[in-house]
Amino acid sequence: MSISKILYTATATAKGGREGHIHSSDGVLDFDLKVPKELGGPGGAGSNPEQLFAAGYAACFEGAVRFVARERKVALKEASVTAQVGIGPREPTGFGIAVKLEVSLPGIDRAVAQELVDTAHSDICPYSHATRGNVDVQITLA
Repeated sequence: MSISKILYTATATAKGGREGHIHSSDGVLDFDLKVPKELGGPGGAGSNPEQLFAAGYAACFEGAVRFVARERKVALKEASVTAQVGIGPREPTGFGIAVKLEVSLPGIDRAVAQELVDTAHSDICPYSHATRGNVDVQITLA
């Protein structure tokens, strides 16, 4: 499916790749990138694309779960999503990512929580739509 109407566009610029600098057009994001030691880099102060993707997916997915809960009139007092984004070689060439999302919905019946998560993933979250068929995404309830 295609998007019928763009409601918001985020703009960010990277210079220097994984060992460079990023900034958003509004200046909110403005920091250095560092290659993690696990990938042969120096590590240290600075983010990396996997951290940024993890943060974006976690925030977006929690928003999608909250959206579904509101639609179904399920009161969420607390909710959180922890995203792990792994990177590694893929066959035959290049690199790929894998995602694990851990969703915490304390105080919600497990069956109801699972339904909220499943609907958020299948119908609502744009990150889930973008990764479907391209990235292994595993979702668990805490």
